[in-house]
Amino acid sequence: MSLYRNAVWLVKGLQEYTKAGYEAAAKRFVAADLDVNLSGRSFMITGANSGIGKAAALEIAKRGGTVHLVCRNKDRAEAAKADIVEQSKNEDVHIHLLDMSSPRHVWEFAESFQQNNSLHVLINNAGCMVNKREVTEDGLEKNFATNTLGTYILTTALIPALKKSQDPRVVTVSSGGMLVQKLNVDDLQLEKGAFDGTMAYAQNKRQQVILTERWAAQHKEIHFSSMHPGWADTPAVRSSMPDFYEKMKNKLRTEAQGADTVLWLAVSAAAIQQPSGLFFQDRKAVATHLPLASTRSTPADEDRLQEALEQLAHKFKP
Repeated sequence: MSLYRNAVWLVKGLQEYTKAGYEAAAKRFVAADLDVNLSGRSFMITGANSGIGKAAALEIAKRGGTVHLVCRNKDRAEAAKADIVEQSKNEDVHIHLLDMSSPRHVWEFAESFQQNNSLHVLINNAGCMVNKREVTEDGLEKNFATNTLGTYILTTALIPALKKSQDPRVVTVSSGGMLVQKLNVDDLQLEKGAFDGTMAYAQNKRQQVILTERWAAQHKEIHFSSMHPGWADTPAVRSSMPDFYEKMKNKLRTEAQGADTVLWLAVSAAAIQQPSGLFFQDRKAVATHLPLASTRSTPADEDRLQEALEQLAHKFKP
């Protein structure tokens, strides 16, 4: 079954996830959707010092939004901020240093942030793909800690701040790679069997899509969405997937093309006409499962995922 999933996904990817796929999809885009004034609206973007996060931050800044860059590396964050301010002429860009793989620090950051700032839109973009199993100082597998638990804690901790704002939204940058994975709630930290970083990442991205669906059902006041940016030429792809990059580099999307749907979901009036909780690709809601791929999870397993994350989150809450 996994061979079938991977083959179907690869064919789909070559048609849809490439630069050519973006250009074909863009023919139906409504340019006016992004013609918005974001003055007075506050946006938090994790993993914002490069790639899709930085590209989205720049476009938001150009439209007058207040931008909060959540980054792990101080020097790269400052360089990104300087570039964004220079290109957008918007000085309302702020740096927050945070390692998303440290659940205690994520809690502390979220709680201190909302004491001093309003928030209209959270963009969960930070992610990692560690190809050898690595355990954090908290005893957590690194991919899971960053991509799933960090995203879970940051989002749930900021929900009260979001609910105080008008037109609050949460956009989570997932991946089409999640289509090859069925939720495995019995091994969230990938302790069983041979470790595969690419599949660990895809499993985390499946978890993000499920969380988005569940948050949408539980918090009706907020518009939640997840999305696939396509295959984009970013520093993360070059470093984490060098073989894939070498094979595909002439077909990859630009960072701006990868960020287009993030921006559309975060700022456009059209996006919130769509139901909350959906998974998007190129400004369009798409299926979260490949045909006949047997990747659907039971509601009971999805309950178990959220319960496990809640328990872990509580364990690290200051």
